[in-house]
Amino acid sequence: MAILTQTKFFPSSINQLHTSHSLIRRTRVHCSAATTKANPAAERLVLKPPLQLLEPSHSPSPALLTDTTIRPPQPNDPSLLSTWSHRAWVASGCTTVLVSLAKSVTCAADSHIWLEPILAGLVGYVLADLGSGVYHWGIDNYGGASTPIFGPQIEAFQGHHKWPWTITRRQFSNNLHALARVVTFFVLPIDLVCDDPVVNGFVAVCSGSIMFSQQFHAWAHGTKSRLPPVVVALQDLGVLVSRPQHAAHHRQPYNNNYCIVSGVWNELLDQQKVFEALEMVLFLKLGLRPRSWSEPSSEWIEETETASQLQGQ
Repeated sequence: MAILTQTKFFPSSINQLHTSHSLIRRTRVHCSAATTKANPAAERLVLKPPLQLLEPSHSPSPALLTDTTIRPPQPNDPSLLSTWSHRAWVASGCTTVLVSLAKSVTCAADSHIWLEPILAGLVGYVLADLGSGVYHWGIDNYGGASTPIFGPQIEAFQGHHKWPWTITRRQFSNNLHALARVVTFFVLPIDLVCDDPVVNGFVAVCSGSIMFSQQFHAWAHGTKSRLPPVVVALQDLGVLVSRPQHAAHHRQPYNNNYCIVSGVWNELLDQQKVFEALEMVLFLKLGLRPRSWSEPSSEWIEETETASQLQGQ
């Protein structure tokens, strides 16, 4: 063991002299160090074979086996095709709507009342647009795939923001069957018990507009050259939601233009910030935070169609 002694000097405030130089306090520091002898028993030298290059494996990578990335539906994907169950529900929904409309017309003819049923139908059409906006706002901002009853619709609409063009690939009954089922259960009892031309007129137009709102929505995503001329004319007249108006809904901040029947309510609701006020009420009362308040995630950022998807049209 070796001991080293070193003298260090530190400024001191004790017994300071009135000079222009700082006083020095002398301190002695002792440092010690110990040395040890190496182990006389030397370690045995082990020679290891050099690493060999692994042959490429034809088996899939574990990362690929556990890949859960959600991909857009491909052309002719079964999820885009109509089934006989879909067609049956759409047929039943259309039947209940047509029965209600027929009863309105016949009862109006018997009672010679025409203005009231027509006005009732117009009110139903306008309220259907409002209802589509409220529903669209709700499932865009709250809940998820596991939400009871509405989970599949919520998941579908959220996926629609990532791949909005897929709605134009869905077959007719595939696109409408969910709403047609609701319309069937709601309108059928009214058809059985009500003979009022005003009520039937309102129910027929309102429920029919709601059921076909998803088709109007699909047309709003279509290209003008591929849409029927009558559809383009109705969009230009504002009878159906237009393509430019709905395109604004798919741009940041994703919190406007929710109505998808005619879109007549969109400007008023957005200017008056109605949905923003509802979001604040729900947040303050229930602590529910809408998705529109957060930065758009990868699930909401639109992906464009690939060349193979365009060829599959």
